[in-house]
Amino acid sequence: MSMQQMPIADLMRIGEELAATGKRVSVLWQEPESLAFVARGREYRSEFHINPGDEVMYMIKGEMKLHYRTPEGAEEIAILKEGSTIYTPAGIPHSPRFPPDAFLMVIERKRRPGEIDRFLWFCPSCDASLHEEKFVVADYATDPVSQAYKRFFDSEEFRTCKSCGTVMPAP
Repeated sequence: MSMQQMPIADLMRIGEELAATGKRVSVLWQEPESLAFVARGREYRSEFHINPGDEVMYMIKGEMKLHYRTPEGAEEIAILKEGSTIYTPAGIPHSPRFPPDAFLMVIERKRRPGEIDRFLWFCPSCDASLHEEKFVVADYATDPVSQAYKRFFDSEEFRTCKSCGTVMPAP
């Protein structure tokens, strides 16, 4: 019986490396049953992510406003202070918003084959649905959030509200 790897991560050092390099995500591990990564804040984050699995988030440094949508569609905000953690069940549309000098660790179940992540944007004026991105996340190191953002913000059509005509500005 061989000893499996048991990675130890210096979360503050990893956050500092993300800030120094400008990268947004550092994957700590991706195993068949779990995935963990450190994320640096995105000042322009506006979408709501729907994860097919549960997430546990731990605020390493700084403060996060976790925007989420209730089953009735109302937007609420949970404040996660430095050193705090939150459990987000699968299927809840959520949007972790925190500045680029803040760092968050996320632990979740690795995606099962064919599971789909969804990213939703809503009109800042009337709250109507603007756009949805869907894709399979096979490797979190590819930074799927950045990919979804690029497709959304590169398209004025995606950013234009069909209900009221408001155009969400690109960051």
